[in-house]
Amino acid sequence: MKQMTLDLTKATCFVAPDAMKALEPQVMAAMNALEAGTCAGNDFLGWLHLPTGLTTELLADIKACAQTLREHCEAIVVAGIGGSYLGARAVLEALGDSFSWLKADNNPRILFAGNNIGEDYLSELIDYLHGKRFGVINISKSGTTTETAITFRLLKRLCEEERGKEMARKVIVAITDAKKGAARTTADKEGYTSFIIPDNVGGRFSVLTPVGLLPIACAGFDIDALVQGARDMEKATAVDVPFDQNLCAQYAAIRNVLYQAGKKIEILVNFQPKLHYMNEWWKQLYGESEGKDGKGIFPAAVDFSTDLHSMGQWIQDGERTIFETVISVERPEHTLAVPSDDENLDGLNFLAGKRIDEVNHMAELGTQLAHVDGGVPNIRICIERLDAYNIGALIYFFEKACGVSGLVLGVNPFNQPGVEDYKRNMFALLNKPGYEAESKAIQERLQ
Repeated sequence: MKQMTLDLTKATCFVAPDAMKALEPQVMAAMNALEAGTCAGNDFLGWLHLPTGLTTELLADIKACAQTLREHCEAIVVAGIGGSYLGARAVLEALGDSFSWLKADNNPRILFAGNNIGEDYLSELIDYLHGKRFGVINISKSGTTTETAITFRLLKRLCEEERGKEMARKVIVAITDAKKGAARTTADKEGYTSFIIPDNVGGRFSVLTPVGLLPIACAGFDIDALVQGARDMEKATAVDVPFDQNLCAQYAAIRNVLYQAGKKIEILVNFQPKLHYMNEWWKQLYGESEGKDGKGIFPAAVDFSTDLHSMGQWIQDGERTIFETVISVERPEHTLAVPSDDENLDGLNFLAGKRIDEVNHMAELGTQLAHVDGGVPNIRICIERLDAYNIGALIYFFEKACGVSGLVLGVNPFNQPGVEDYKRNMFALLNKPGYEAESKAIQERLQ
């Protein structure tokens, strides 16, 4: 299997020649602090050696549970928010058939809910599930996260009404805390199959736990290959791998060098539509990890060449506070060529016989050259193909680099104190018991 590569040449040309070398001591100090567990947020480092720590027994249990759900469900709803669903969705979209939902096959349709409070969305989901053999994977450490808890109430009731309590117990699975919380209490009381979210793994780093692995296995994808890709990347980016050969150290360094040079926005770019939700997962990973203490690169994302016809103008000629990181896929899973046309009214016969992927790669190269000429530093991450192994490697690469980059930036990459602010206001506005003082204060403020 070809190893992922990282090309920084079109980014380092925008900074001082010795900028990367100058940052090397800080980057390697961050790598060592992660490994030694002496960094800020060291109680949330369970993801660091998660790939090599996953046991054969746990993977077998996940696959067995997935098989039970696959046998008894034509649809499976994953109820979760943030890291409790984005990682799984990123992998499913990357590996799946773009139009699988239109096809009749042996795989259940994987649906996602619990990530919003849209009444229309939930009503339409309930309508869709009526009369269908469906199951639920409820993902929540606490069981009280508002968006997910509301959704699970609705799904639990519908599943019991449609399928009966006995079957509901078989097709509802909880992924939650080992001992405490509403979701754990419900799972134990109802007798649901359950898996544990490790205490020392935050949601945005949880793809390689049952949080991500169970939905991925339910969709019929190879979680052994996914984990192996992550394991190989864990070894390739270990603390004893030299700075100039360590992909995570290099990516963390160039991001911070560019940030110090005034590049405040990083745009993750793909030229493969299947990577859209990888972009979304990456945005949470980096935004929630680095955006604190008045610091942090703002993570944005685009799908090219689609967004070249919308955001392309701003990227080419807008304020020069941006840099791009492009995920480049060397080869597609299918073969399709441009046909010839006798009339050639569109003038495209010069492309006749060429692979669609060749055209796409020339669009990628042409865009990179144009954006570099326009003053946009470009980082290029190249993977061989969109398969489980390469996606697993990419996930671990981004996670490890995120931890290192956040420490170099000078923040705790593993907490998210700002996430709670909206919740306090929402609970006060809804008059949740225990929030009387906050409710009074916010009502006075609104008046």
